[in-house]
Amino acid sequence: MLNKTMAKHILGNKDANYLEGPKSRSYELLTAFRVFKEFLTGFRGLHFIGPCITVFGSARFTEGHPYYELARKVSFRLSNELGLTILTGGGPGIMEAANRGAREAGGLSIGCNIKLPFEQKENPYLDKFVTMNYFFVRKVLLVKYSYAFVILPGGFGTMDELFEALTLIQTKKISHRPVVLVGRDYWKGLVEWINQSMLNSEHNISAGDMNLFTTVDTAKEAFQFIDDFYKSHELSPNF
Repeated sequence: MLNKTMAKHILGNKDANYLEGPKSRSYELLTAFRVFKEFLTGFRGLHFIGPCITVFGSARFTEGHPYYELARKVSFRLSNELGLTILTGGGPGIMEAANRGAREAGGLSIGCNIKLPFEQKENPYLDKFVTMNYFFVRKVLLVKYSYAFVILPGGFGTMDELFEALTLIQTKKISHRPVVLVGRDYWKGLVEWINQSMLNSEHNISAGDMNLFTTVDTAKEAFQFIDDFYKSHELSPNF
């Protein structure tokens, strides 16, 4: 087991405390209150936004990139034709594109931003936003109000959000709702790996789990899948 001196040598003074184990009860109680306060702030801030479609994707795509413009088109169509709020992580890239599409459609555009060391700022296409310190609180908020999940290409954070949604549906912690992966070429390798390795080789999921999501290429396909799903399923708010 690493002692404090070794931890400081490896990580430096700033990060050594993460290897020290449990803190004092007062410190942990304070942390619990901070988490509770953040949940309360999020719930109060988003309580009246109504049913949402949550759009996930990379913060790194800029205006003019095919995936940025695709996210913009998908959100425009979903907002315009379904009349639901578009909810994102509130930052740049795909998040900005989705909020922008909702704004251009005259729909409600909401963000749930996260404080990061490199100062992720809220994008300019938000009608309302909240800003969180904890990723896990932010994820709860992005799921809680969502009646569908639209996932465009992204990195580790997007994968985390995708599999969080699938796990909640698979384990029936939330009711079944659409999970749409947009951009077949991008998702092709992952879907093949899930099917070949997770399902057929190691049997870590069931065959029916492959039906928990679909892949599409266009805004029209995304809208049609979600619209058809709504017509055959009665959805209720999460949690």
